[in-house]
Amino acid sequence: MNDLLSNPKSKFIKVRCAKCKNEQIIFGNASSVVACLVCSKEVAYPTGGKAKISARVLEVLE
Repeated sequence: MNDLLSNPKSKFIKVRCAKCKNEQIIFGNASSVVACLVCSKEVAYPTGGKAKISARVLEVLE
């Protein structure tokens, strides 16, 4: 029965904005541009798979 449920390959990532130092959690496979919630600087860009992260990665959440 456990063979039917596989572990997801996508994860949530805690990042820190380089401009304002705000920390926020984003989806690792983002399908649209992710902006900082405080200063609106882009912190992640979609690539068709895993997002390109342009902020500092603090932690990968499981």
